[in-house]
Amino acid sequence: METGAIVEGTVVKITPYGAFVELPDGRSGLVHIREIADVYVKDVRDYLKEQEKVKVKVLGLNERGKLDLSVKQALTPEERAARGRAKTSFEDKLKAFMKESEERLLDLKRN
Repeated sequence: METGAIVEGTVVKITPYGAFVELPDGRSGLVHIREIADVYVKDVRDYLKEQEKVKVKVLGLNERGKLDLSVKQALTPEERAARGRAKTSFEDKLKAFMKESEERLLDLKRN
């Protein structure tokens, strides 16, 4: 696979530090968490899902001979802007707020 090539692959595994993507030629590579979006990515699952088709750019081979890939560099400027805005529903925001509030209350009760 040539460095700089943009290909479509399938997300096969998500980890805390990125996602493994299988390419059409059967090889797989890692999209590191910093190569998913232009904004801070706290959870890879907010941006990618397993079995999702994604367009990736081949950055090259790392020292272990594995492919390094990027989702954000494969996107056009318009796609990058849209992807940077997390698709968070009101329910998701409310759930996160409630969880954070409960954690803060527990911390206050402990002290």
